[in-house]
Amino acid sequence: MKYTTQDFKSDQEVKWCPGCGDHAVLASVLRSMPTVCEELGCNKEKLVFVSGIGCSSRFPYYMDTYGFHGIHGRATALSTGIKVANPELVVWQMTGDGDSLAIGGNHFIHAVRRNININVILFNNRIYGLTKGQYSPTSKFGLVTKTSPYGTIEQPFTPGQLVLGARGTFFARSLDYDLALNQEIIPAAAKHKGASIIEMCTNCVIYNDGTHKEWSDRENRAETTITLRHGEPMIFGKNRDKGIILDRESLQLKVVKIGENGITEKDILVHDAHSDNVGIHTMLVNMKYPDFPVALGVIRDVEDQTYDENLWNQVCDVKSKAKIKSVDELLNSGATWKVE
Repeated sequence: MKYTTQDFKSDQEVKWCPGCGDHAVLASVLRSMPTVCEELGCNKEKLVFVSGIGCSSRFPYYMDTYGFHGIHGRATALSTGIKVANPELVVWQMTGDGDSLAIGGNHFIHAVRRNININVILFNNRIYGLTKGQYSPTSKFGLVTKTSPYGTIEQPFTPGQLVLGARGTFFARSLDYDLALNQEIIPAAAKHKGASIIEMCTNCVIYNDGTHKEWSDRENRAETTITLRHGEPMIFGKNRDKGIILDRESLQLKVVKIGENGITEKDILVHDAHSDNVGIHTMLVNMKYPDFPVALGVIRDVEDQTYDENLWNQVCDVKSKAKIKSVDELLNSGATWKVE
């Protein structure tokens, strides 16, 4: 069945603050779902949107699909249960940096480690928005908030580093307002077999306005970010004259200018999202402005066994070998006796 964007839009009023980056993410998801259904060969009744608590967790109300609004930090547990119970469903988990990396952190890292075939869009605005401006696990060091009036004294998580450290098989990063890039990444996440994590860098205009501005500003973005695509050289810059190489002496990434010191396009690293070399992928997710451009796009996309497939294969194997085939047989098995 051919779908349009409108087929996935619910009749509920969207209640995010004017200017919130979540509006753009919703638009990206709505526009991506027809492609997702077409490429997966499924109808929209196979889609489930799950959330916990937070601004991003309003998402299921705005999608004309099945949905489940859970409690704080437990969206991953719900997503896992839904996928394991019915592997045919395409599960989307909409979560925030507070919901998934603080109270829900344990569920999050283990879903990644187990490689459960769910798709997680992690809204990272580096703040607790719904509960009115407390610092989150991704807030910048020193940020003054309601719960850190003298500045935070905690080092923040880098979501990509956390995912790869948990043996993640798919990680991508994008900006809330980049609808074109988001419509590349979201279908790619859907097609990936395993836990797909998209860090969506969003802006909270009320409590943490401009948190990504130093590198996400539209005017300077060509110089401050690099969009990675599998099989393409890591070139960036307004004039497409800068690139990333792997320094042979330090074995670290390095920014170079094409045309200087004998550097040509042939020297620039070609992005391999499917490589087993997690070291390169880790260096890419850790690149920070101003020393490096911030990496966007699909950074890692590798194949591995999934938890849900292994579980169902195990269940089928045990059932095929079991001598007991029904509850009646179970109740009448072993040491039983009959009372006359």
